[in-house]
Amino acid sequence: MKLVIGTRGSRLALWQSEHVARRLRELHPGLEVELLTLSTRGDRELEKALPEIGGKGLFTAELEAALERGEADLAVHSLKDLPTEFDPRFTLGAVPERASPLEALISRSGARLSELPPNATVGTSSPRRAAQLRAARPDLRVESLRGNVPTRIQKALDPHGPYDAILLALAGLERLGLQQQVTEILPPEVVLPAPAQGALAVQARAGDEAVLELLRPLDHRPTRRAVEAERAFLRTLGSGCSLPVGALAVEENGLLRLTGRVLRPDGSQAITHTLQGDDPERLGAALAEAVLAQGAAELLEGTWV
Repeated sequence: MKLVIGTRGSRLALWQSEHVARRLRELHPGLEVELLTLSTRGDRELEKALPEIGGKGLFTAELEAALERGEADLAVHSLKDLPTEFDPRFTLGAVPERASPLEALISRSGARLSELPPNATVGTSSPRRAAQLRAARPDLRVESLRGNVPTRIQKALDPHGPYDAILLALAGLERLGLQQQVTEILPPEVVLPAPAQGALAVQARAGDEAVLELLRPLDHRPTRRAVEAERAFLRTLGSGCSLPVGALAVEENGLLRLTGRVLRPDGSQAITHTLQGDDPERLGAALAEAVLAQGAAELLEGTWV
């Protein structure tokens, strides 16, 4: 049997898809797996910040179209890029074990976040990261930064470039072997990650039982439970990746401990709340209701996309 994996063409996306292909070959000796590389809107439109071109499907729509046409059997995504409301034509066939969900600062001078000079410029394309940076250091100038991971690192280290530092997901740096560039790993108390950050999504056609059966051993239950809680929090808030919302779930003594954070885009106000529970969907929804009761909707007012 042969499987075709649809993937974006960036170095990180190819690493992620090759990783899934390698694991499937290990789990099913004799299985043929090949990659189909596609370009997505989010990859092509690099001159604008992500919120300006829309937050849903920017990195996924073309891969899903290949699934629908039968050109691909699977699509591998960063799970944080998938909309929280699934298209019923597709299903999440597997969530492999998660890499680190944390954020990494890369600074040109080697300064940590607290050591950056007043009015230093930090690059990021994420409103969530920008708001938390401003909350931690109101004096910072946060400027938009797009491009793949190596390009962003190159811009950060350019001695004549506009950025004193940039903020990236640690998982992507580790997957590309670039963790030596990291100046500081920021704890979630400072920058709470995006829901499902560090996790991969292996998407398949709904009802394709032959493919779904091959994916089952790849699924990592603790990771799936954690990201389901985080995404349920985001979904209940009614927001997506273009809003300043973070969430992180960890398993403790058989229960999930979920922390969520909603910020005003300028970082001037934030609501952070933590709940524990066993059912991921109920826990995420309950946490969202808790922060809404504390005024989260008012913080996000005017930022909905």
